[in-house]
Amino acid sequence: MWDIILQASNDILLDPSTLLLMGIGVIAGLLTGAIPGFTIAMGVVLTLPFTFGMSATQGVATMIGVFVGGLSGGLMSGMLTGIPGTPSSVATTFDGFPMARNGKPGLALGLGVWSSFFGGIISAILLVALAPQLAVLGLEFGPWDYFSLILFSLTITASLSGKALLKGMIAGVLGLFFATAGEDPINGMARFDFGWDPLLQGFAFLPVLIGLFAFSQLLSDIEDSDQARRPLLEKAMSAARIEHRQAIKMIFSRWGNLIRSSLIGVFTGVLPAAGSSISNILAYDQAKKAAPDDKTFGSGDPDGIIAPEAANNATAGGSLITMMALGIPGDVVTAVMIGALMIHDIVPGPSFISDQPVLAYSVFIAFFLAHFMMVGTQALTLRLFLFATRSPMYILAAVILAYCSIGVFSLHNVQFDMWVMLGFGVVGYTLRKLGFPLAPMILGVVLGQIAELNLSRALSISDDMTLFLSRPWSLFFLILAIFSFSFPWYQTAIKLKRQWASYFIPVAMTGLAFPLFLMQGSVRPILALGLILGALFIFWKIGITNKGEKR
Repeated sequence: MWDIILQASNDILLDPSTLLLMGIGVIAGLLTGAIPGFTIAMGVVLTLPFTFGMSATQGVATMIGVFVGGLSGGLMSGMLTGIPGTPSSVATTFDGFPMARNGKPGLALGLGVWSSFFGGIISAILLVALAPQLAVLGLEFGPWDYFSLILFSLTITASLSGKALLKGMIAGVLGLFFATAGEDPINGMARFDFGWDPLLQGFAFLPVLIGLFAFSQLLSDIEDSDQARRPLLEKAMSAARIEHRQAIKMIFSRWGNLIRSSLIGVFTGVLPAAGSSISNILAYDQAKKAAPDDKTFGSGDPDGIIAPEAANNATAGGSLITMMALGIPGDVVTAVMIGALMIHDIVPGPSFISDQPVLAYSVFIAFFLAHFMMVGTQALTLRLFLFATRSPMYILAAVILAYCSIGVFSLHNVQFDMWVMLGFGVVGYTLRKLGFPLAPMILGVVLGQIAELNLSRALSISDDMTLFLSRPWSLFFLILAIFSFSFPWYQTAIKLKRQWASYFIPVAMTGLAFPLFLMQGSVRPILALGLILGALFIFWKIGITNKGEKR
């Protein structure tokens, strides 16, 4: 065992060429993630041809560097311009951008960098320790379970809407509607194309994302001529220094949020095709629900930065688990990595770790090392982004729009995607002016296609609708969705001291215990028993409290 680890360490740590290639990969990933429109998958795909002449260890290590760098690079543009560089940084902009605009860009960026680092390290530890065990969960999921998971994710709309719940729900439904345009993913039937061929391809997620967030934000920033002539971060430019020490202290003081968000990221990464675009929003939602006072979320709350950044880097570890232990790509990036390994006649699967132990542990070590490289290189590149914001807003807006247009066009080399970006930019700007939150709409666009695909698969396998209730994981997520959707009313009831609010948590624990009892193995039924005992204890305390109040 130790001989294998030592040999893998020699292949990575004692090989200057491998270290150099990893460093270049991390920097390339940071730049790719920071530029809106250039996705992490695009960066890894562009890296793939360069790995043909490398060894398997060097090729995978380089792509892991791009992967980790890209996940962390998206926070730069998200915090400094309000435009998420990647889908995995969408939730980071909710609080990162307001904190930066409130004169604390150094603290916001420090929180993002170190949350990414710690989230990645936590997932790396779980990757090494629990890869075979956690990967087995992915085999239990069918299309019914995925649809229920997406349904649960859509309930986050209620939390992301803030006080404008009705407008948030309308925005979410609009997102789901736009996700249905184009050909049916299973049957190929045309929908909402109005006889126009470009609409048959539907609305690609990236142009919609950039249009809603980037173009609408740029229109808001330059609508006033005086504002357009000012720098983006005029107040903070006198001290362009990242506050590492303060950020680390703040993260450690919120260690519960860090660990919870990292575990959410790992679990989401283990599920094939879920990805960091879901995990960062899920972690943000859970952080908001767990906060004693969620009114500060959306205006620069540190927990709103820690949660999504820890989750998206932790998702990388989870997706590597499914890639190595099952040969199932957790996302597009790991699918490209599988292709790179197959070029070297190595096929990931259940026997991968036992058949290729040195390469497997090289992946572990590379994933650990990439996060340290990310911190060191990002500390330098972040300063460049801070100085870039000294330019007047109208110049910065023109440059950002040009980069966005190039990135959107290069995605499919289709001119229609550029018009989609501009069209959704106008839609986003209009919704902003009318007081509609954009996050629920983004959620609908992201999850709508995945939900429809898995619903179609489930119904094509069987028309028995009771499978959504009889399959344990599907039932688990449906119960979770019910309580998640009703959570805003529970928060209101707590503030108004309604009596029924005290029963919400124990009832939720009891409901979630039932599907856990139905699952295979011994661990999950034990967890279910723990939930039942915890619920009974809370009920007992409520009864004692009520008796005391009556006296």
